[in-house]
Amino acid sequence: MFRQVCSRLCPGEESRVGTRTVYVGRRPASETDAYIAAKFCDNRIVSSKYTVWNFIPKNLFEQFRRIANFYFLIIFLVQAIVDTPTSPVTSGLPLFFVITVTAIKQGYEDWLRHRADNEVNKSTVYIIENSKRVKKESEKIKVGDIVEVRDDETFPCDLILLSSSCGDGTCTVTTASLDGESNFKTYFAVRETSGLCSVEAMDSLSATIECEQPQPDLYKFVGRMNIHTNQEVKARSLGPENLLLKGATLKNTKQIYGVAVYTGMETKMALNYQGKSQKRSAVEKSINAFLIVYLSILVSKASICTTLKYVWQSNPANDEPWYNEKTRKEKESFKILKIFTDFLSFMVLFNFIIPVSMYVTVEMQKFLGSFFISWDKEMYDEEIKEGALVNTSDLNEELGQVEYVFTDKTGTLTENSMEFIECCIDGYKYKEAGDGLTETDGPTGMYGKASKDREELFLRALCLCHTVQMKEECQTDGPIAPSESKCSYISSSPDEIALVTGAKKYGFTYMGTENDFMRVKNQQNEMEVYQLLHVLNFDPVRRRMSVLVRTHTGKIFLFCKGADSSVFHRVARDEVERIKVHVEQNALDGYRTLCVAYKELSQEEYEKMNRQLEEAKIALQDREEKLARVFDDIEDGMHLLGATAVEDRLQEQAAETIEALHAAGMKVWVLTGDKMETAKSTCYACRLFQNTTELLELTTKNVEECERKEDRLQELLLEYHRKLVQEAPKLKGVKRSWTGNQDYGLIIDGSTLSLILNSNYSSSHYKNIFLQICQKCTAVLCCRMAPLQKAQIVKMVKNSKGNPITLSVGDGANDVSMILEAHVGIGIKGKEGRQAARNSDYAVPKFKHLKKLLLGHGHLYYVRIAHLVQYFFYKNLCFILPQFLYQFFCGFSQQPLYDAAYLTMYNICFTSLPILAYSLLEQHISIETLIANPKLYMRISDNAMLQWLPFLYWTALGAFEGLVFFFGVYFLFQNPSLEGNGQVFGNWSFGTIVFTTLVFTVTLKLALDTRYWTWMNHLVIWGSLAFYVIFSIFWGGIIWPFLRQQRMYFVFSHMLTSVSVWLAIILLIFISLYPEILLIVLRNFKRAGQKRKMCTTTGGSESTRSTVRPLLLRTFSDESNVL
Repeated sequence: MFRQVCSRLCPGEESRVGTRTVYVGRRPASETDAYIAAKFCDNRIVSSKYTVWNFIPKNLFEQFRRIANFYFLIIFLVQAIVDTPTSPVTSGLPLFFVITVTAIKQGYEDWLRHRADNEVNKSTVYIIENSKRVKKESEKIKVGDIVEVRDDETFPCDLILLSSSCGDGTCTVTTASLDGESNFKTYFAVRETSGLCSVEAMDSLSATIECEQPQPDLYKFVGRMNIHTNQEVKARSLGPENLLLKGATLKNTKQIYGVAVYTGMETKMALNYQGKSQKRSAVEKSINAFLIVYLSILVSKASICTTLKYVWQSNPANDEPWYNEKTRKEKESFKILKIFTDFLSFMVLFNFIIPVSMYVTVEMQKFLGSFFISWDKEMYDEEIKEGALVNTSDLNEELGQVEYVFTDKTGTLTENSMEFIECCIDGYKYKEAGDGLTETDGPTGMYGKASKDREELFLRALCLCHTVQMKEECQTDGPIAPSESKCSYISSSPDEIALVTGAKKYGFTYMGTENDFMRVKNQQNEMEVYQLLHVLNFDPVRRRMSVLVRTHTGKIFLFCKGADSSVFHRVARDEVERIKVHVEQNALDGYRTLCVAYKELSQEEYEKMNRQLEEAKIALQDREEKLARVFDDIEDGMHLLGATAVEDRLQEQAAETIEALHAAGMKVWVLTGDKMETAKSTCYACRLFQNTTELLELTTKNVEECERKEDRLQELLLEYHRKLVQEAPKLKGVKRSWTGNQDYGLIIDGSTLSLILNSNYSSSHYKNIFLQICQKCTAVLCCRMAPLQKAQIVKMVKNSKGNPITLSVGDGANDVSMILEAHVGIGIKGKEGRQAARNSDYAVPKFKHLKKLLLGHGHLYYVRIAHLVQYFFYKNLCFILPQFLYQFFCGFSQQPLYDAAYLTMYNICFTSLPILAYSLLEQHISIETLIANPKLYMRISDNAMLQWLPFLYWTALGAFEGLVFFFGVYFLFQNPSLEGNGQVFGNWSFGTIVFTTLVFTVTLKLALDTRYWTWMNHLVIWGSLAFYVIFSIFWGGIIWPFLRQQRMYFVFSHMLTSVSVWLAIILLIFISLYPEILLIVLRNFKRAGQKRKMCTTTGGSESTRSTVRPLLLRTFSDESNVL
């Protein structure tokens, strides 16, 4: 008693052991048991990040954790503290704009989350207290409360089902809002509580629930219910089939009662709000590298100017003019401190070389650009009435850099729509014929067919060994198989529906389960009833499932179905030989195969196994391991009945998609749990393997040819390595080139892969050899893969030399691990639930949509954002280089060349919108051409547009144009005769002319680069130039009386009155853009010559296919510049 009280007073101990105790109705289970309420969280859902009180400090803290924002904050503080040449407004206003825009965006998103939270938290629920229905707000539910939920209502928290209005204690639920699965699921109440259907009866329940601490996995739950009746305690196991999840909706059930076990932020739905690990794109890494270069340039400029300033001032004549003699304080000031202050002043003067607004523009481009994927009508599927889904917009450009594609087979390459084709019973193959089975062939040298009893036993096994449910058609809105009397079969496994439907065609019809009794109608239309004793559920490790049933005569049978590798070693060898040849042939034909076995148990054996099962089921610690051991004992010593063959048709355009990915230079690997023969047949069907492909095998069959498997595996690895790597001709770009003219394909199974990846087996040398072999193959097939092995394969390639960009695509829960591991994860909205789609970065309805997603959208996204990044650095170098050159002509006095308003608005207003519109709308090549010519994808591979060579080109271009701007204006306006009164232009006029030339040049440069013109491009490009002119006139001629300084008074208006200025600006713009115009003209002449030559050689028939190539450098485009 003392121990119980102490355990309840110390919830920390409970957390340490990983369980919690819930008192049903929040009252003691027995009169002698003391009840001390444990401290659990309330039922409030808080998905928001901020409150009214902490929004400003918390948001500022998060934003200034970014290096760029923190850098500009330091610059602003330096301007505010140190006597710098520019006003703090010049850096403070852009920083304020960036911070404000981001804060508004995040604040609005958080406000929406607050509103959604309030809708949920303030919703009305009914709980049972003191034999009464009490109305409360959802947020006031506490752990242990008994909650009433009615039809079409959403569960307010995670509940253990106690009873329902259905007589068998079941209820129907849809979890579409949680995992996207549209078909209804059945949940079960514990037998002892299923009859408590009234408020009074429910309030009289005395029970406790012991369960695990909150876990995010939607499909796992371990617990037990201790029911107190007449001084007796009954323990009943609880699993995921008893747990009603918050967010799911009750369907076709009048009402249920459930006890709250997890509330608020401890519900599984809330725990799944936690985001996936952050993935960084190659573009982001390039931006960081370029920033380091430009920071180095900034520091170098500041250091050069600081040094030259003191060298120049070392001459007394240049120190200070006679009218500005230094004060005694300045002469006696600390020399090093003065040097440091000057260095900071130059840093402030040149700090605009770092593009402050680039991060905001990149974020907006990614966010807005992601809608084009969702809006793409060609990626909409009429069957499921859904289109593509973008779960993260941070990786849009990564879709254009994929080098390795890892794909699942079933449900991804195939339809996952199963059709029963044939079966094999005792070695005899049967196919459908009329209303029964027709024998087609038998074992070699034997004729006849299996006995009638064996045929019927096999069909009964198909009707009984499954988890299929019978539902009225109105209760289903997902994948179904029609049955008689307006009923349908529903199941999470399409295989099971195919087998039950196949058995029905042969005369045995599954009629449903009621109160643990399964009903089967046989070939004589007689109803057979079997008591369902236990279901040994399928799991990926065992790769089989079984049921224990009792016949009306009292006999107890175990029926089992599963993969041949998991069943053959549990039956007699002579039985295997009769079936194995048919299984292998079916696999070669591309069919999915399952083996069916059975055994009869005596009452004593059953009681022993039942006792072991019940003990394992109510265990709170290591329940799965204990159940696995019991299952292993039960499923031993069976008799093999036969095997089934189910066809899973290839998805539409799956083969064409894989061919396009290959042509684009991507390596495609198939990772599947299917047997080798079936997977190999599918790979040939989808053209992953060609007829000319030489297959290399690293399978259990090959390895076990030698007594020591490790030695044989080493021999094979060295042999293949010598053949593919050592003896192959050396080719550049080994990641995208294959061995000579011969295509090689590799096949490996899970057990062999375990030997290679096992660190205890050998050094990493053999792992590297295996990886080199894989990289030399055109395609790789990994069969018999466990989910963890799929992730290991992806990780191995991802971390290999060169860090290639990887993409994983799958449709089921067993694909989630590899989807999360890859750089880009694609989920298929398939028939195995939506776990893959929920955990992916992008989700598409069908595998064929991958073609447009990568070759079309991915290509364009990469080109757009790469150009955006290069353009930002280029235009800021053009902007700040004249400022640097000007210091050589003003005695390094830190005099700014541009007005503070121009410094502030250059990146924010004058040049930001054109590049944003370009990065959203540009199509340098039409998307149809990109899809029709997959090889264009290779031109931008390996981050081609953000490599150092293009970066140096853009930097050189910016330096050239900056020199033209400054020295062009300097030399053109040295002549005093430019103005009628003989005056020369002053400092601010000089800077304004340079700035005007700069703004027009960088904007027109973007116009030259634009290949795809829309009204939006015209609006922002010409609108930005017009806005600059209007603002300059307004700034210098209207609002000057309200300013303390009038240095820009009518400067711009006066500049426009000079014809010389107009001509000089036009001339300098032309000189700056002349190299690019010349390159475009030369490219067009070259392309025209190629077209004429092609017409001559083809007899005048000009190819309609576009000859453009994607851009490595935007100025070296083959595309004509048509405005």
